[in-house]
Order: sequence, then structure tokens, then C-alpha cells
Amino acid sequence: MWHFECIYSDRVRARVFIQCDFRALTARSAPAKGINTRFKDQCMPHKVNRKPKNGRSSFSATLPRVEGREWWLWGFAVAVTLVLTFAIFTLTVTDIRLYSDKVSSLNLKEWVRGLTALVLLFDVYTIYQHSQLQRIRRQLAERDRLFQLISENAADMIAVIDNHGDRIYNSPAYYKVLGYSQQELDGTSPYEQIHPDDRARVIGAANKARLTGRGERLEYRVRHKDESWRVLESTASVIHSAKGEIEGLVVVNRDITERKQAEETLAHNAFHDGLTNLANRTLLLDRLGRALAVSRRHADLKFAVLFIDIDEFKLVNDSLGHATGDALLLQIAERLASCVRRVDTVSRSQRRDDAESNFGESTLARPGGDEFVILVEELRNPSDAIRIAERIQEQLVAPFKIDGHEIAVRASIGITFSGNTDLKAQDVLRDAEIAMYRAKQTGKARCEVFDDAMHVGALKRLQLETDLRKAIERHEFRVYYQPIVSLQTGHIVGFEALTRWQHPKGLVMPSEFIAVADETGIILSINNQLVPEACRQVREWQKLFPSDPPLYLSVNISPKQFVQADLSLQIGQVLQDCEMQPCSLSLEITETIAMADANRSAAIVAQLKSLGVAIDIDDFGTGYSSLSRLQGFRIDTLKIDRIFISRMDSDQETHEIVRAIVMLAHNLGLKVVAEGVETPEQMKLLNKMGCDRAQGYLFARPADQHTIGALLAATRVEAMSALPVGASPRWSGASCD
Repeated sequence: MWHFECIYSDRVRARVFIQCDFRALTARSAPAKGINTRFKDQCMPHKVNRKPKNGRSSFSATLPRVEGREWWLWGFAVAVTLVLTFAIFTLTVTDIRLYSDKVSSLNLKEWVRGLTALVLLFDVYTIYQHSQLQRIRRQLAERDRLFQLISENAADMIAVIDNHGDRIYNSPAYYKVLGYSQQELDGTSPYEQIHPDDRARVIGAANKARLTGRGERLEYRVRHKDESWRVLESTASVIHSAKGEIEGLVVVNRDITERKQAEETLAHNAFHDGLTNLANRTLLLDRLGRALAVSRRHADLKFAVLFIDIDEFKLVNDSLGHATGDALLLQIAERLASCVRRVDTVSRSQRRDDAESNFGESTLARPGGDEFVILVEELRNPSDAIRIAERIQEQLVAPFKIDGHEIAVRASIGITFSGNTDLKAQDVLRDAEIAMYRAKQTGKARCEVFDDAMHVGALKRLQLETDLRKAIERHEFRVYYQPIVSLQTGHIVGFEALTRWQHPKGLVMPSEFIAVADETGIILSINNQLVPEACRQVREWQKLFPSDPPLYLSVNISPKQFVQADLSLQIGQVLQDCEMQPCSLSLEITETIAMADANRSAAIVAQLKSLGVAIDIDDFGTGYSSLSRLQGFRIDTLKIDRIFISRMDSDQETHEIVRAIVMLAHNLGLKVVAEGVETPEQMKLLNKMGCDRAQGYLFARPADQHTIGALLAATRVEAMSALPVGASPRWSGASCD
């Protein structure tokens, strides 16, 4: 019996140990809910051997019900064993003193057998209970092993703290995430590693959870062992005792540092330009809206908006590539930032002490492309904005050095002031942009201040652009032809194709819409409609009125059309579709277009020349090129601008300029066409100089195909009547030679 008791005592101790493991597993496996158990130090891996502040553990509550039943079974077993032992002892002693007869001896044996049977039955029951305890022990051991695997490999950090804020348990993830060993954590408060700015908020959330019984999601910063700060997302759950009292908290922490960094990056990118890191249009409009609100409340606090556009920036991208263009934009942004004296609140926060500055914070932004905007707040004097614009022009004077290239740029700047605070932010930015476009129209590399007349002009321009797009859809554009006359024979040798807009309200001249069409790219659609039409018409006239050489057509190529990569393919396709000889087509480009990027222009001209078409330089003398620079181009004709022709008979200097152009062109093997000839005196002077051809009102005004067809028919009759008897006309052939 004593052997049995000893075995059972072992089982009792073993079960107490298993019960502790079970409570630990329960606490660790359900951190998101209230936990109805208690903790002992010997049951917790990575335990904190630190005495609580009040000298006793707050987890010494009532034992679980299953543990009470175990102790009842142990007490019952001891009591039964003592009773049986006492009974056997008593019967044995009584048997010696009182019973001597055979019957009594038999009764005593029956009692002993009965008691022995009871002991055997109780042993069987005890063995059964022992097997059940062993089964539970194995199950709990397996669960504890599973918990150890989960706890050691979990990415989230799990901590258990009591009502006094003392640590009871820290999972191994604390070392993986924060770098602290268990010994280092044991010697510190749970709040010591929390960022000072977040500490009060975390303590308050813990206290609130203990009071209300409900935890809440919280984000705060914790110091890593390497002194960096990590952002944790924390969820606290309360631990309930068997009586329902709150005994502590289970806190599950997740490292969300990378996620927060990604969110901050996305938020930054949403309001900043990806190339220059300056404010983008969205952030600029937000700042501008705030400035308007401040100006409404405080009439003396004004602001100004400077809209900056880099002149001819597209040429840099087209000639040197977009990578060079991006590098140029970065350097421009740096120089613009230096023009804002006090604070660039977007790209960087740096204070500049400048006694000259008389305004508050400023925002430098890049809405897109080659455009920059500066918002100057708390402006005391409008002239300060003008001075900023002047500093910008000065900063851009020095060439930019990029990849061995020196690039000189200029900027057109539009300025608007906060005169009308009822406007929206978009309206203010629009007004500054309108002023910038006025600066471009009046010569570029200059500054213009917005006024109401500009707004009216901008509205007209917008309406014009809309009408142009509708005109393309309605096929309202027409081709007009102006004859080109040989000054030696007086015969029509070709035509220049000119665009006219047959608006429902009347005929619109090119001077009223060509500039807008070219800026917006609408000119490409117009030319795609009219060039094939003009080629077909001239081809028809070549058949009706044959000559030697045949009539030719001269077509203007716009800047946007000239830089198209497939221009030569387009021209070749038109010639093929119209069955027109290449030598009958001349393409006119201005010297400004040709010399904007001389190397690229020469390559484009070479591609066009390979088709067999002629290349004319239009409006010669109005640009910045010279005949010597044009020698690298395979051009055929120079067209002298009408400005020189109109004054050559009244101004001796102009007369000499025209004569020099004609002479130099002939020396280079080029033909010369004079534009805008309106008087017989001008024609005589040009003829005397040896000019080859001319066009102008003196010969014929631009007209539609019907009028020109009639003119050709009339001139043919006149030419036939002027021929000597028996002579044959020269237009029997149609060769370009």
C-alpha cells in the first residue's frame, strides 16, 4: 500500500506539472481573446524572474477546476488506503484475543478476503486513472511542443504583462525583430524602449484596456538595439481569472516598419515630382488654395505666382535625348531653388537669412514637362515678384554643362498677383500660365504680368482651337494657289499651296489661325488633308497644260511636321498616290527650322532629297542663319522674304541686301524666288539683278483651283497666239530635266 501511495504521489506531482504546461499553452494560443487561467513562473519559457512590486504574484488565484478534482481524488485514495489498513490491522489483533473457535476463524478469513478484494478493486481503479493521466500528459506534452515551435518561429512578438506593467513573458521574436536578448529585456521596463513621444499614448491605451476589458489597435515607435526606430502595430487582449477579474494583458506586436515606409513613399510620390522631388501640381494647388484662404482673411497678406516655361526645351530632348533633358531639368530646378530667398518648403526645408527678402514662405513646384511654378506667400511688395523673375533670368544665363555638352536655355515667365481672392486655385494658376504664353508670343526669354485682357485673349484662343478641330472634322479648309512666275519668260512655272479656312462666317486668313494650329499640332491634320489634294490638282493641270519643265507645286512644311520621323515616308506615299513626279514638288522650310538643330535637319533634308523632291528655304533673311551655314544642306532654292522686296525700291540698303543675296545664291548654284512682288518697279529691279522667279499680287493673288484653272487656260491662249507661224509650243514634253 505504501508502494501504491508513493506511485500516486508521483502521479500527483506529474499532473501538477502537466497542468502548468496546459495553462501556458492556453495563454499563448489565444492572445486575441480574454484568457481564463493563471500563470506560474516555472511554467513559462523565457520567464521573467523579477519579483512583482507588491511582493506577490497577481496570478495566485483559484486553481482550475480540473486541478481541484485531481486533489480530491488524491485525498480520497489516501483516506481509503488508511481505512483499509486500519481495518486489516484491527481484525488481525481482534482475531488473536477474542476468537478461538473454528467458526470465528472462518469469519475472520472471509473479512480478510473481502478487504483484500476491495484493495484489488481500488488498485484496478487507480491503474485506470493512472493510464488516463498518462494519456493526458502525452497530449499536453505534444501541445506544449507544438506551442514551442509556433512561439519560436512566429514573426509577431507576443508579450504578457501583469496589472503593474511588469513583464511575465516575451516571445523569442523580440530578439529577431528588435535585437534585444532576454536578459536585456528582463532588466528594463516594457515602456523603456518606446519612443518618448508615443510612451504616454501606449500607457494610456494599456490602462484603458484594463479598465474596459477591451484592447484597441495601436501604432507606435520602438527603439531597436542599433538605435534605429521601428514602427509596431500592437493589439492588446485582457487576461481574465476564474472569477472574471482582469489579471493582465497579452500584447501581440507586429513590425510594420517597411509597410509604413512604403506608405510614406507613396504619399510623398503622390504630392511630389518623381524627377526633381519638387511639389507636383496636386500639392501646388493645395498650397495655392491655402494662400487664397489666408489672403481672404488678411487683406494685407498677398501672394504671387510665377509660371516659368523653358524656351525651346523640346529641341534638347529631340537632339540630345530625354536623359540629357532630364539632367537639364534637375540642374534648372537647383538654380530656381536658389532664386527663392527664404524657404523652399517642398523640395527641402532650409532657412536663408536674407535682409533683402520681403516675403514669407515660397513653394517651388514642377507641374509637368519643362514648366516650373513658384508660389511666393506673404508678399509685401509686388516688385519682389518681379525681382525674383529677374534673378531667374540671371541664373539661367550661364550655360548648363551636361555630358560634355554646353546647353544655353532661356525662360518665359508669367506672373499673377492675388488681386481677386474669389478665384479658385486652378484659376490663379491658369492666369499665370496665360501671362507666360504672352511672354512667349512677344519674343520669349521675358516676363509678363497678367491682366484681364490676357484672360479675354486666352478665351478667344481656346475658342479658336476648338473651332479648328471642328473645322478639320467638317473639311472646312481649302487650298489656295498663288502662281510663281519666271522673270525671264513671264510664264507661270509653278504654284505655292496656301491654306484658307472657309469658316461659316466667312473666309479666314492664315495669319489668324496658323500660329495656333502649329502650336497645338492641328497643323499636322490640316496638312494631311490639303497636301494630297494640292498634289492631285497640280498633276491634273500638268496633264491639261503640259510644259517643259512641267508645272511644280511648292508646299510649306511646319516645324512639327518637319521633326516627324516618318516625314519622308509620308511624302513618298503622297507622290505615289497622286502619280506625281518628285521633281514637281518643292518643300519649303524656314531657316529657323533648318538651323534649330543643324545636324538633324541636314539628315532629314538628305532623306527628302533621296526622294527626288526639291528643298526651298522660305522667308530667307528673317532668321539667324547665313548662306555659308546653309552650305551643309542640299537645298535648291532661296525665297527672299517680302519684307526686303517691299522696301528694295525705296531703301538703298535693302536694295543692296537683296542684290547680295541673289548674287551669293547664284554663286552657290541656287535658284532665287522673290516673294511679295507688288509693283512693276520691283519686278524690273529683280529682273536686272538676275532673280529667277517671283510671286506676288503683281502677277496674281492666291485663288482657288477654278480661278487658277481659268488663268492657266487664258495664259495658254495668249502664248499660242504669240507664237510665230509654223512654230511649235515648248510644253509638248513633261520632263523635269
